[in-house]
Amino acid sequence: MTPRRLRKDASTLWFQAPFVMAMRIHEMQMAALTGKSQDTAEMNRMVTEKVMATAESAVAVNMAISRAAFGAAMQMMAGGRPSAQKAGEAIAAAAVKPYGKRVRSNVRRLSRKKT
Repeated sequence: MTPRRLRKDASTLWFQAPFVMAMRIHEMQMAALTGKSQDTAEMNRMVTEKVMATAESAVAVNMAISRAAFGAAMQMMAGGRPSAQKAGEAIAAAAVKPYGKRVRSNVRRLSRKKT
């Protein structure tokens, strides 16, 4: 993971996640005001995608920690000094990537959707 990728995913969460939340809340409000039954598919999607993103993030973080530890051990055996900054960036990027990916896809999908 690159610092650029981390910045992209973090900015996605910072700017686009509130848009997704607003679109979904708007849909729920319109369903409540008009008396229509709420869109259960969207409600289920909100929950399941968060569970999947959390699981994916946990696996990615564990893999990034393992790679960082192995890389640090190999560098120390070769007489070098491992970079804690690079390892931290890789771990943070691994944690944020699944959420950023889903938020970007939700923005595309919800902005096309007609209410």
